[in-house]
Amino acid sequence: MFDFLKKTIKSWVGKTEKPSTKSVKKQAKKKETTKKQTKKTQTKQEQQTEQEVEAILAPTLETKQEEEKESFFSKLVKKLTAAQLSEEDFNDAFEDLEIILLENNTALEAVEAIRESLKKELVGLNCKKQEAPTRILEALKSSILSILQEPPSLLTAIQEKKGSPYVILFFGINGTGKTTSIAKVAHYLKQNKISCVLAAGDTFRAASIEQLEHHAKALNVPCIKGTYEADPASIAFNAIGYAKAHAIQVVLIDTAGRMYTKTNLMKEMEKIIRVSKPHLKIFVGESITGNDALDQARTFNETAGIDGSILTKADIDEKAGTILSIAQVTNKPIFFLGTGQSYKDLLPFTKKTVLKNLGVE
Repeated sequence: MFDFLKKTIKSWVGKTEKPSTKSVKKQAKKKETTKKQTKKTQTKQEQQTEQEVEAILAPTLETKQEEEKESFFSKLVKKLTAAQLSEEDFNDAFEDLEIILLENNTALEAVEAIRESLKKELVGLNCKKQEAPTRILEALKSSILSILQEPPSLLTAIQEKKGSPYVILFFGINGTGKTTSIAKVAHYLKQNKISCVLAAGDTFRAASIEQLEHHAKALNVPCIKGTYEADPASIAFNAIGYAKAHAIQVVLIDTAGRMYTKTNLMKEMEKIIRVSKPHLKIFVGESITGNDALDQARTFNETAGIDGSILTKADIDEKAGTILSIAQVTNKPIFFLGTGQSYKDLLPFTKKTVLKNLGVE
């Protein structure tokens, strides 16, 4: 997770200092010594051929080294230590970072947000050479934090709810790990001594009810179900009634995995919301699907007004641009990251986790 940016930052920091003249001379001397040893075993004709080749290639290699493109980081260090950083110089340097972010599934809206935050921190700044790398990294860290929101404590919200169960509604498209994520949340609640009931509101997909029942048995929690093609809103209503009758604290409602382009299924979701009156509406998406997950999150947010997200398969998402993108586009927190197949593989999301994975905390 975030490996792409972490490696990039490390490479930037490693390239901020050019090799000293002494180091270059030392390396050249070493090469010359090696060359002399090799030439002892060569014939005069071979030596002459090698010298001719070197004479042709040397200017080309020198030019290539001189023209090697500076990174975003090294450009800014150079400008910051020479004079106040102008907006023009900043924009020129930012192009490198922009390409990296876009290539790693970061939405244009998130890239622009990072640009504006960095510009605000760095344009007009002038500092000492030894301070420049730290100032730039701090500005980059601040720009990333400005996109992310710290999720409110779910456990506190549940514990503070009195008189009726806390209702959480989950939605997303098929195949994103929505039902498994519900089971993981149920396990998380049980680990924190909070009771819950599952509601099998997906009456559309084959075997969906059996799948949720299987999780319920494995976790030893009740599951309220109906028949296939039954009204999912009525199942949600029954589950809430069951929770009230048995003093259960939380109701976790599964819904049909729906394509966000299907109008009838989106309307069905609106009905479930009206009936269940959820305290939390969670969008579940795959972090590895990039722009698809972003479009889904945007549409569900516009239609249902999501309160936050769970992103699955975060453990195999080295790019992690989806995390930044969904946080920016929905302007809502990410509550959990799915990091594996077992029930315990659900990581509560924090800003600190992101910074740690970036290697800047």
